[in-house]
Amino acid sequence: MSATSATMHRAPSGSGIIWKVTLILIPVVTLALLLWMRQLEVNALRQRTVASYGTVPSFQLTNHNGQPFGSPQLAGKIWIADFVYTTCPGPCPLISSRMSELQKPLEKTDVHLVSFSVDPEKDTSEVLRRYAERLQAEPGRWDFLTGPKSAIYKLSHDGFKLATSDGSDAQGIPVHSTRMVLVDRHGQIRGYYDAIEPEAVTKLLADTNHLLREQP
Repeated sequence: MSATSATMHRAPSGSGIIWKVTLILIPVVTLALLLWMRQLEVNALRQRTVASYGTVPSFQLTNHNGQPFGSPQLAGKIWIADFVYTTCPGPCPLISSRMSELQKPLEKTDVHLVSFSVDPEKDTSEVLRRYAERLQAEPGRWDFLTGPKSAIYKLSHDGFKLATSDGSDAQGIPVHSTRMVLVDRHGQIRGYYDAIEPEAVTKLLADTNHLLREQP
């Protein structure tokens, strides 16, 4: 076989190139379509009225950088809260994943994300810092809080009106709500969104955008 024939044999055909390009483009187009559909849903939902469910009481805890963090740092901000713990064998990874999804669409706003650990004795600032790194939490945007267990559980139950258990039952593990909570610039709770539900992020983004227009 001549060198020219060998070269021609190895050269990819036009249909082969088209097929490879198609394989590359399919996931890109699919992702773009999903993001476009979510934005359509957000735009459709953002006009609805956002209710009010009471005021979050003042609190002061410690963040994943070992710094004091609480109501003073959130004053005047719209923020979104959840309750998780780093060794959770249940829904916490999904809850944290949902929170992480909020970072990109809210990156040009001052909306803050706050995750409270319901196992603060194990979830020290150092442990939470590693957890934040795994989630690629944006510095200054998303804080993970630890502190006295009694303060966190009182805040969850009495402040956010969420069911909770400290693990003193037969199972011996913390039990907490899977809901994310939207808080406005005045410290008012404006919505609850179950992270287990597929549409949770879409509804939460719609209501957050509503608040951003209501309270610029």
